[in-house]
Amino acid sequence: MNKMVINNLLYRPIRSLISVLAVGIEVTLILLIVGLSLGMLNDSKARQSGIGADVIVRPPGSTNFTGLTGAPVSIKVADILRKQPHVTAVTPVYTQFVSSGALEVIYGIDLDSFNAVSGGFTYIEGGPYKGPNDIIVDEFFAATKKYQVGDNLEMLSHTFRICGIVENGKGARKFLQISTLQELNDNKGKASIFYAKLDHPSLAPEVVATMKKIPGMEQYNIISLKEWLDLMRPDKIPGLSIFISTVVGVAVCIGFIVIFQSMYTAVMERTREIGILKSMGASKGYIVRLIVSETVLLTLAGISFGILFSITARFGLVQKFPTIRLIIDPAWVLKATIIALIGSILGAMYPAFRAAQKDPIDALAYE
Repeated sequence: MNKMVINNLLYRPIRSLISVLAVGIEVTLILLIVGLSLGMLNDSKARQSGIGADVIVRPPGSTNFTGLTGAPVSIKVADILRKQPHVTAVTPVYTQFVSSGALEVIYGIDLDSFNAVSGGFTYIEGGPYKGPNDIIVDEFFAATKKYQVGDNLEMLSHTFRICGIVENGKGARKFLQISTLQELNDNKGKASIFYAKLDHPSLAPEVVATMKKIPGMEQYNIISLKEWLDLMRPDKIPGLSIFISTVVGVAVCIGFIVIFQSMYTAVMERTREIGILKSMGASKGYIVRLIVSETVLLTLAGISFGILFSITARFGLVQKFPTIRLIIDPAWVLKATIIALIGSILGAMYPAFRAAQKDPIDALAYE
């Protein structure tokens, strides 16, 4: 049977190649889209963790997504937080969400307090701010257009000078002085978010409860970093699970339709061949196994192609766009493999049973 399966596939090379490519596209679509979604999510979690804070304080009505809150509260909230037990450092941050060119969040920071919470930047090139129009960028952003210290950067309808390039992982990829970002948005003395560092991270739940009891801060969105990280999972982010399920569903439909069409056409073209097999004593189960075996072989070839293409595409995308975080998760490689196999086998079942039901006399008389 194995020799017959291989010969049947090689006899129709174009159709077999199209089936392999369809399954490969199915697997690639799943791995790249899911990998991009999970990569961006994990990157955001890693950069928030890199700030070094134990408690995150946001204004009332804000979401847990950094950068979407604007700057609605007084920066003096930081002074109130610094007075709380076990709080060793607090830094206010003004976040600005921008969509021109690329979706990103810019941080306006007070460098001294930010360093106190985060442990300070690790400079690859350059150093701290020297003027109000200076900007610090991380290494991934600098790599996008080969930026160097001293280069000008057009942003927010202003020209900024890159004064420092730092290691990534401290929240944003671009950092202005908080006073500069406040002035650009006519929000002097305002902040979007406050990061607090504690003497003992294990005391975060207790400190969060204490902060929520401060008069005037009962409605603030106050959360420990550990709790925030737990919320940043695909199953807990509104819409992300639906998005991933939709992508998987579309991918399965692609594989199912192409395999169904390929196997159905192959069965119709091989009517006499099937008649000969049945006249020689081949059972219905044998015919079904023959068609399904061809499908599984095509699918495995397509899965291998899809995985290799996804890995190659990931490497190319990261080289072309250094700020993109795209991961090929082994768990999703296994899921994509199972999904592709199930979808392909389902697509082949009707053609296989159709072939098994053919009458050998009618099949031999077929022209």
